[in-house]
Amino acid sequence: MSVIFSVIGVKAQSKQPNIIYIMSDDHASHAIGAYGGRLENLNMTPKLDKLASEGMLFKNVFCNNSICTPSRASIITGQYPQTNNVLDLDHKLDTEKQFLPIELKKLGYKTAVIGKWHLKNEPVNFDYYKTLPSQGKYFNPTFNEKGKGNWPKNIVKSAGHSSDVITNSAIEYIKNRDKSKPFFLMHHFKAPHGYFEYAPRYENYLANTEIPEPASMYYQPNWGSEGTRGKNDSLRNYIGTSISGRHKYSNYYKHFFNDSLNGPKSAHLSYQRYMKDYLRCVKGIDDNIGRLIDFLKKENLLENTIIIYTSDQGMMLGEHDFQDKRWMYEESMRMPFIMYYPKMIKAGTISELLINNTDFAPTIIELAGGKTPKYMQGHSFINTIKGKTEKKWRTATYYRYWMHIVHHYVPAHFGVRSKDYKLMFFYGKHYLPEEEHKKHYWAKTYHGEEKETPHTWEFYDLKNDPQETHNRYNDPAYQKIIAELKEELKKQRKELNETDKDYPKIEAIVEKHWND
Repeated sequence: MSVIFSVIGVKAQSKQPNIIYIMSDDHASHAIGAYGGRLENLNMTPKLDKLASEGMLFKNVFCNNSICTPSRASIITGQYPQTNNVLDLDHKLDTEKQFLPIELKKLGYKTAVIGKWHLKNEPVNFDYYKTLPSQGKYFNPTFNEKGKGNWPKNIVKSAGHSSDVITNSAIEYIKNRDKSKPFFLMHHFKAPHGYFEYAPRYENYLANTEIPEPASMYYQPNWGSEGTRGKNDSLRNYIGTSISGRHKYSNYYKHFFNDSLNGPKSAHLSYQRYMKDYLRCVKGIDDNIGRLIDFLKKENLLENTIIIYTSDQGMMLGEHDFQDKRWMYEESMRMPFIMYYPKMIKAGTISELLINNTDFAPTIIELAGGKTPKYMQGHSFINTIKGKTEKKWRTATYYRYWMHIVHHYVPAHFGVRSKDYKLMFFYGKHYLPEEEHKKHYWAKTYHGEEKETPHTWEFYDLKNDPQETHNRYNDPAYQKIIAELKEELKKQRKELNETDKDYPKIEAIVEKHWND
């Protein structure tokens, strides 16, 4: 009799978990209460905070390119941009590289993606999809739905706010799933992508609240370099779209108030509006996550379901007077990552492991019972989830933004971030030849008069300067650390297939200014 019970116990333990991967768009980690910071007392995310308290909160998770399409491509492939060939918004992810659903189907999973996709080609390797065309709409969104015709004409309509509609569809999918197999569901919100349109029920949230403001929005004399400010600040009204009226072409103050005010008053007025709209979208996400969890409880699915919450990148929320993402600065590069799975995770666990978005797919595959494919460049952190120590883990994570100026006026740059330090090189040139580049959509719609911006380095001591307000690149006290990080940067670029051997003009800039 005891042998029979033992066999039953082994079968129960080996049952594959369901996996729900929830991803928002541009949700900064410091806009989640559990991560702390200046916004933590605004009651933005009680449901996510509870999920973190009952699961695991990862504090050092970063994207390798803070923009939607490349980040999503790295998440689903486990590869860096030059390997999966998605460098920027103009690239499509080849259908044969939709690796995550392909691998999970091999392990017996039914797979689905619902919500924002933004990888352009049809998500053919999912058993079911219902995805927003491109960015999609906040209200009454249309979707491409599998089984409703041929892509991309398989359009279905909906009514309501996108966060509610996407969650409704996710719940409906789980209700009607094939119950003989475990499921993997990618539940992708559109929110809080700009411009932020929230459901009307959140109009009163924060209506009478003064949102705490970052000091660097107003004053930071030691931040940046000529690559981000121009010589003698000559490019301060051109580089980096702004919260205030600073930027001559793209700023939120002009968007909100339609006049040309600049300076501290414009920053204050615009920031308060920007943040209230943004956080109302965040509140809608949080409420819908609570609704999804309540459904899982009711259906007795919660115990054997892994829930992951993240965003495709971070977001600048006024820091350095910046809006949007793209930058390697902390608020843009850092991703939230919360995981719930009581069978494996001790409640209230916090991880400091240095993770990036290429690690997501390997980890999910191993949680499902598989092994990380050799073609993936990321690494599984399943040992960390199990409460064990990772062996030979990275000490720095690589980053590169490719687009250069044409979208939100951010210069092309790359760098590495270690636990305590960050080194960035602003090489300031687009990777395409000018005659080819100027044909692209973004180049035709932005004022790209600065074809090439200054080539400079920035270095930040994150332990003593977490807000990145003082560029210490020329400080003699840090030269040994900077030299070590340059060696690490050179090594990773070679190992990860991220060099510029195919872009000789950029390669020449890098070689010329490497020892500046």
